[in-house]
Amino acid sequence: MSQAQKHIPVMLKEVLESLAPQEGKTYVDATFGNGGYTQAILDSANCKVISIDRDPNVLPRVAELKAKYGNRFEFVQGEFGSISELITQPVDGFVFDIGVSSMQLDEAERGFSFSKEAPLDMRMSCSGSSAADLVNDFAEKELADLIYKYGEEVKSRHIAAKIVEFRKTKRIETTTELAEIVRSVVKKTKDVDPATKTFQALRIAVNDELGELERGLEAAKDKLVSGGKLVVVTFHSLEDRIVKNYFKEKAGRMPNVSRYLPEVKPEVEADFSMTSKVIHPSKDEEAVNRRARSAKLRFATKI
Repeated sequence: MSQAQKHIPVMLKEVLESLAPQEGKTYVDATFGNGGYTQAILDSANCKVISIDRDPNVLPRVAELKAKYGNRFEFVQGEFGSISELITQPVDGFVFDIGVSSMQLDEAERGFSFSKEAPLDMRMSCSGSSAADLVNDFAEKELADLIYKYGEEVKSRHIAAKIVEFRKTKRIETTTELAEIVRSVVKKTKDVDPATKTFQALRIAVNDELGELERGLEAAKDKLVSGGKLVVVTFHSLEDRIVKNYFKEKAGRMPNVSRYLPEVKPEVEADFSMTSKVIHPSKDEEAVNRRARSAKLRFATKI
């Protein structure tokens, strides 16, 4: 089985229906990964796709698609939060698939998963501070705050205290070391590993995922032509909340500051029309693709 077959893009049918690719138009796949969305968009219409990814390990797959689609496919290496600098032309539609890719999770040596022993890394760009740096260098309160904020882990203070206690004897170097520390504090519930939330928090912090998302959404808005689509697939509540609130704000549906105050009306024209509520994957997809179970899709059209 090839890499392309192994890594099935989540909610592909719903993404294509939301984006509605057309001949002669230009689309941006802001999170290339293994190229699933990119290839499907190119196959669905005689259009152009510009893809972005910070991970240098995607380059062999980029070469495959370049050989197949030629000038219809262009790749730019970088972070999608820098779309303003990376994309220099008007765009008819953007697709974002937020978070870690299944390809990164499957590569044990990248340190994203606690299921196999590997260096505690988690860097999507393979550069900068790693998860091991954060775990070993942050003060106890900083660690607790990070784990609570990005992992929504109620036992964050206990986990941080245990990490600090452990690192007095040796540096925490591997995924399995950290996972066992967390499991000594948090008990397993149902089929969710106790280390899940802590690993999520570290991954988000290492890659500034939420900051990237906020910058990416705003930059995509500025590059979209009138009538252009912005399609976003998220996988946990922190990401989805950012996307939901962004679309509401830019559609002129500002949330009230207080329930005791009158509704706040925007003073500027809306940038987007809200073209959908949240879309969930089908039960059939959830049954065959575990990653799809937590997925949510939202999209809007630029006015």
